[in-house]
Amino acid sequence: MQKERASKKQQELLSFVDGFIKGSGYGPSYREIMRALGYKSVSTVAVHVEGLITKGYLRRKDNSARSLEVVTTRPGETSPKNPLPLEAELLGYLQTRTLTPEQKSVVKEAMQQLGFTEITKALEEEVTANVESH
Repeated sequence: MQKERASKKQQELLSFVDGFIKGSGYGPSYREIMRALGYKSVSTVAVHVEGLITKGYLRRKDNSARSLEVVTTRPGETSPKNPLPLEAELLGYLQTRTLTPEQKSVVKEAMQQLGFTEITKALEEEVTANVESH
C-alpha cells in the first residue's frame, strides 16, 4: 500500500515539525508553525496538518495542544519511535512469545515481506544477540 505523497508545502511543514520535536521533545503549536513557515493564518497550518494526518505522515497523540507526532517523513517508511499501530501491536505480541531461532528467522522474513521494518529490525537484533552470546 503506497502512501499518497505530501505536497511541497506539506513536506516543508512536516520537516519543520520533525525538527522541532527532535529539538524540544514536544510538538510545535500551530502559531509557531505559522511564524516559522511565514504563513499568514493559523487556518493554513490547520489545513496542511489535517492533510498530513489524512495521508499518514502525522498523528495526534490526543486532542491537546502540542500533541502532533511524526509517523514518517517519507512515503512507505515509519519512524523508528513511531511504528504504525498494527506494527506496534504485532511487535508487542511477538515480544511476549518464546520463539526458536528458526521460528524467528521465518517470522523475520515474513515481516520483511509485509513491510514491517521495525519488527524486522527487532528480530534481526535478537538473532544477532543470540549468535553473539553462544
